[in-house]
Amino acid sequence: MTTPSAHPGQQVFHEHRRLLFSVAYRLLGSAVDAEDAVQDAWIKWSAADRSQVADPKAYLTRIVSNLALERLRSNRHKRETYVGPWLPEPILTGGDASEAVTDAESVSMAMLVVLETLSPLERAVFVLKEVFDFSHAEIGEAVERSEAAVRQAAHRARAHVRARRPRFAADRSRQREATERFFAAATGGDVNALMELLSPDVTLWTDGGGKVRQALRPVVGAATVAGWFAAIGTVTYQGVDPADMKAELVEINGGPGLVFSAPGRVIATVTFDFDADGRIVTLHNVANPDKLQAVAEGTTYDVGTH
Repeated sequence: MTTPSAHPGQQVFHEHRRLLFSVAYRLLGSAVDAEDAVQDAWIKWSAADRSQVADPKAYLTRIVSNLALERLRSNRHKRETYVGPWLPEPILTGGDASEAVTDAESVSMAMLVVLETLSPLERAVFVLKEVFDFSHAEIGEAVERSEAAVRQAAHRARAHVRARRPRFAADRSRQREATERFFAAATGGDVNALMELLSPDVTLWTDGGGKVRQALRPVVGAATVAGWFAAIGTVTYQGVDPADMKAELVEINGGPGLVFSAPGRVIATVTFDFDADGRIVTLHNVANPDKLQAVAEGTTYDVGTH
């Protein structure tokens, strides 16, 4: 993002820029849209009478939350007409999210998928309250609702998320070990090793967005999902010969994930959701090229909450 270096508000904005992206990305599930919301927030901040702003952090959060909410509402129709399952845009992560389990969980693909089922208002309230610990009064100002309405939305959102996303202790070292084993088994075509890592009722969600050939419905069951990934090393995918395919273990959305690439382009990402025993219960496979830009550029985001 380009900003005039002489602008008096630039330093203050820069101090909070990471936080603003962290809020916008969790609200939108898209790095491209989040960057646009942050850019628009800069324009509004530049034009504002900052002498009247007592708390720049709260003021900027309010601006970016409103911008993200507007965008979320306008994106609704696009997502309803989307070809196949809609998944969030994956991002490479580092910094705080890799250290703090709560930060990592709140930006995980699995959580973002759950947040997608909330209304735009509920999503904004949940993210600002549960993830960023804003008060109901502060959120009311940010989303232009009464404190009572915010409390009600927070209660509904929390119940909805808990029903779909039960909390359990996430052993990060066990997750990484399982991902490494999955990586070795998939690239080696070892169906049996894959089966051992998968929960019997594992579900694979694939997002090609109608741009590349992917499953239009979830793929369910350990044997089917294992067969899908074991084929990686033996079949041509998106016109790429297995010999030209490269797979890499990286951190995606606060957890271990895989990036598949061919010469000159990223083909897909795969992220994992684990049960309490460390078995894989859900895989999210994003192959829509429109959603792989941030990963292809190699941008690493610090999406910590402080």
